[in-house]
Amino acid sequence: MDSLTELFCLIDDFCCQFEPALERRLLETGVKKRKRCSGLSLSELMTLTVLFHQLRFRQFKSFYLVYVCRHLQAEFPKLPSYQRCVELLPRCVAPLAALFEMLKGQCDGISIADATAIAVCDNRRIARHRVFADSARRGKTSMGWFYGFKLHAIINSRGELIRLRLTAGNVDDRKPMPDLCQGLFGQLFADKGYLAQWLTEALDQQNLQLITPLRKNMRPVPRTRFEKVILRRRSLIETVFDELKNLCQIEHTRHRSLFNFIVNLMAGIVAYCLSDNKPTLNLTRVNSLAKA
Repeated sequence: MDSLTELFCLIDDFCCQFEPALERRLLETGVKKRKRCSGLSLSELMTLTVLFHQLRFRQFKSFYLVYVCRHLQAEFPKLPSYQRCVELLPRCVAPLAALFEMLKGQCDGISIADATAIAVCDNRRIARHRVFADSARRGKTSMGWFYGFKLHAIINSRGELIRLRLTAGNVDDRKPMPDLCQGLFGQLFADKGYLAQWLTEALDQQNLQLITPLRKNMRPVPRTRFEKVILRRRSLIETVFDELKNLCQIEHTRHRSLFNFIVNLMAGIVAYCLSDNKPTLNLTRVNSLAKA
């Protein structure tokens, strides 16, 4: 997105369809509730959350007080206090998740899967951490132990996110894959952590071929030159994770609410989906290397 106006128009058009559909599906308890409209509309609030990640700010407080309140008063004339804005953020959870479903990429037959750790506190503070005590768990990756969640992702050859799943940090990378791969086709490339006979068979039943490197004690499996080249370039998804964490700021340890953690995560993912410069596989070069 090149401008704030384009971003707001995209989100506002989405909210015009999403909010009435959501109202029709909400369950009634019979208890009358006040439905006061806030100064910020849902589309304005979502625009601010996504803009925060697009502008690469490190803290939402400095973004809101220093940038938004000083420079965007004309665009957002009814800005509430910072504390009130933070209280409103949980309203964005469902809309941001639905917006990702609209913006996500499509399977093109070449998919790459992996999972990354989303730490919610420093390891030295695990014992006294309370915000995510009921949901976060200790997990271990090749980089060491962490406390938090895992983001399981599948991308296509254009670097677009096509599937996402958030689990506790102690969940095996392979466990969510059968459900996550529903509707995909072609070939799925992954690392050795996804080696499992049951997973290969489950994906075969979905017409999806799982291709991973082999361990030293395993029998050789015939691979085409094209498959070998793609396997060497499956680190593309690590580049996507790097952009999500270091540019879109989906990971930090200052959360005080589970809902606001989800808002921060999904807003960063939406900001990535709207990015024009995603890391991609150069399939022309891949084909030339495969023929060499």
